[in-house]
Amino acid sequence: MTTAPTRYRIDVAYDGTDYAGWQIQPNGVTVQQRLEEAIKALTGEAPKVHGSGRTDQGVHAARQVAHFDLQRAVPLQTLTRGLNGLLPKDIRVGRVTKAAADFHARRSATGKEYRYFIWNAELMSPFLRRYRAHVKPPLNVAAMREAAAHLVGRHDFAAFTANPNRAVESTIRNLTLLAVSKRGRTVTITARADGFLYRMVRSLAGFLIRVGEGAVSPGEAPSILSSRTRTARVPTAPPQGLFLWNVKY
Repeated sequence: MTTAPTRYRIDVAYDGTDYAGWQIQPNGVTVQQRLEEAIKALTGEAPKVHGSGRTDQGVHAARQVAHFDLQRAVPLQTLTRGLNGLLPKDIRVGRVTKAAADFHARRSATGKEYRYFIWNAELMSPFLRRYRAHVKPPLNVAAMREAAAHLVGRHDFAAFTANPNRAVESTIRNLTLLAVSKRGRTVTITARADGFLYRMVRSLAGFLIRVGEGAVSPGEAPSILSSRTRTARVPTAPPQGLFLWNVKY
């Protein structure tokens, strides 16, 4: 009689600076690759680690969720301590739990939250360069908030995605929150949705930065949405300011 594998769910935080993104690829080291290597070294098994979604090169995660299956059950504390002992210091497994057999880190997710951090000043500390996008001109946060309000809701966000040469079923997403806050010299853009398109958050951030700089009017947001066409008014913001902040189930 064959024993069913045990499914494990892990919460992962990582500094994405030195990785070619989350997903394994032929050229460049990735976060998924390092996790799979650590699991194999610890357990002798080589399961595929499924993440809640991909993050690009240079993008970070405060809480990425992933799952994998093991044929031989391993105590949770052993997995947590063992994986963190084998992983590089810029990847940490915060929590390991057993999950139901039908749990899937991506397909079971009902929503995600991303945060994009901007350092808005003439000079930026070198210690922030990995975790902030640097924008020198003073940003008009009120205008950014006005533009963001036009984008909240269920819309076709084709104008706010890059084309990764792969088909998607739909470019319609429900953006439940797009907030802009400022504390000191840090401007934070918080985005929550039922799901995000390829580089959608960085596109939203790039557009809002253009609005904050005065290059685009907040009132242009509805026409950009309805156009369904990517233009220079929606640049892709740099990756280092972006964090996958939370995944909802």
